Order: sequence, then structure tokens, then C-alpha cells
Amino acid sequence: MEAVVTVVALVFVLCVVLGVYATVKAVGAAKRGVDRTIAQARRKVEDTTLRAKTFAQPGPSGELAHLRLTLRTTMRATQDALHAGVTEDESLKESLDLFKRLSAHGFELDADLKRLEAEPDQGVIASRLPGLRERAERITGSANSLRWAAHDRARRFAEDDLDTLSAQIDVEAGALRHWVKESPTTSEGSTSEGSTSDRSWPRTPEADAGVAAGAGAGAGADVGRTRPGTTPEARTPKDSARPALTPPAQRPVHPWQRKAHPESTS
Repeated sequence: MEAVVTVVALVFVLCVVLGVYATVKAVGAAKRGVDRTIAQARRKVEDTTLRAKTFAQPGPSGELAHLRLTLRTTMRATQDALHAGVTEDESLKESLDLFKRLSAHGFELDADLKRLEAEPDQGVIASRLPGLRERAERITGSANSLRWAAHDRARRFAEDDLDTLSAQIDVEAGALRHWVKESPTTSEGSTSEGSTSDRSWPRTPEADAGVAAGAGAGAGADVGRTRPGTTPEARTPKDSARPALTPPAQRPVHPWQRKAHPESTS
């Protein structure tokens, strides 16, 4: 009885532990989903704000917003391209590591641009813009180079695979169309007579049986004939015991012919 109680208690404790673990995992997944949704919404709001500043604020402030928008858009596009390609091409892991190092410089530049947006003096913004613009061009140029290289690599692999597939399909199509057999070559000593067609009808069991029956009947007819130099009186008793008339040779029956009906004697 004590053993049963112990087993029941262990099962209860195990169920409680599994329930707690499942609850924690579900809460964590839900929290990550909410955080991801909030981050996407915040990013979209910031991109929309920067785009509005680009058109609404001319001068250094508008150019500053344009630099931030270009930097964020380029880095995000490169990140998505590399993450999507690394699942199919393991060689992109090194490129992804390089992009992570480049992203650190991109985050630092974005933070500098964001702090400079709060600067009320337009002269200070204008004086610092050339250096910031050069940094942004270097970072975005490197990001674009990685993204374009990844796209070219994926497109090249797709073209190679398509070429291989097309060649295999051409070979298979040729094999499927190769239903005509080559005609056998005739020997040098044979003449052209009797070789009007290289194709032959397939032989059937009924035709073989008819040919064999005809051959047997012909042989019997030859035996029943009188040999040259002999007379009917010179036949031996064994020869006289043979029938005077031999049955006609049986014609071969072909599969496409109907069976011959017996003729009425009336």
C-alpha cells in the first residue's frame, strides 16, 4: 500500500513539474512575441517619422534624418538577406559574422545621428554632417556589398542547378522518344532479295502449332508416294497397309482468322 501511495505521489509531483515548465515556456514565448511586435511597431514609427522629417525639414536637419533612414534601411535589408541565405548556404556564416561587426559601427553611428537631432544649433549640425555622411557611406557601402554578393551567389547557384536540371531533362526526353529500333545490318554475302522489310510480325503459339502440323502432314505425303522405279505390285505388305490417300496438309491458323465451320455433306 505504501508503494502505491509513493508512486501516486511521484506521478503527481512529475505532472506538477511538467505543468510549471510548460507554463514558463508558454509565458516566455508569449513575452518574446510581444517584445518582437513592440520592436517592429517602434521601428516602423521611427522610420515613418524620419521619412516625414526628410520631406518636412529642409537643410541640415532634413539631411540628418535622411542619413539615419538610409542607414537603418540598408542595414536591415542586409541583415534579412544574410539570415535568409545562411539557412541554405553554410558559407554565409563568415559573412554574417562580418556583418555583426559592421552592425556595431552602424548602431554607434545611428546613436550619434540621433543625439545630433536634438541639437538646436543648425550650424553645429552642418559642421558635423560631412564626417557623419562619410561614415554612413562607408558603412552602407560595405553592407550593400555583402548583400549584393549574397544575392549574386544565390542566383548563381540557382542558374547552375537550372542548367543541370535542363540537361537531365533533355537526356530523359531523348530516351523517352527513342522507341524506333535500329534496323539490323545485312551480311555481305546475302542478296537484296527476300529483305523487303526489316520488321517482322511476332509469332504466336497458334501459328507455330499450324506450321508444325503442316510440316508433319507434308512428310506423311512424301512417304505415301510411290518411289521411282517401283510398281504398285512391288509394294511390300507394309506399304500396302498404308492408306491410299493422305490427308491434306493443315493450313496454319492465324489469330485474326475465324475458325472454319465444317461443310455440310447434304
